[in-house]
Parts: sequence; C-alpha cells; structure tokens
Amino acid sequence: MSLGVLGKAVGAAFAAFAAAFGIGKIGQASLEAGARQPEQAGHYRMTAIIVSALIEGACLFAIVVCLIAK
Repeated sequence: MSLGVLGKAVGAAFAAFAAAFGIGKIGQASLEAGARQPEQAGHYRMTAIIVSALIEGACLFAIVVCLIAK
C-alpha cells in the first residue's frame, strides 16, 4: 500500500469523523435549546436538520476530493 492511498483513506476518515462530531454537537445544542424553550422546539429542530444536511454535503464533497486526489 502506497503512502498516497493511505493519505486518501486517512483524509476521508477524518472528514467523516469531523462531520459526525459536528452533527452530534448540533443535535445536543438543539435538544438543550428545546428543553429551555419548549414553544420554540420545532424551530430549533428544523434549523438543526438544515444545518446537518449542509454539513453532510460538505462531508461528502471532502470524501470525494480525498478519494479522487492523486
């Protein structure tokens, strides 16, 4: 296995880990905000879903870049 292949794998794994960590933090903050203001819980949930989708898109882009890079 060459060093380039190892770098691609590590880069893709790091991108996936960072996205998972970010989405976890968003979920945590959304639940805490909903617990503090229950009447706004639906708004916080929708915002969290939208931001999570944007993070997933960036993660997929990063993984594709890592796997295509030479």
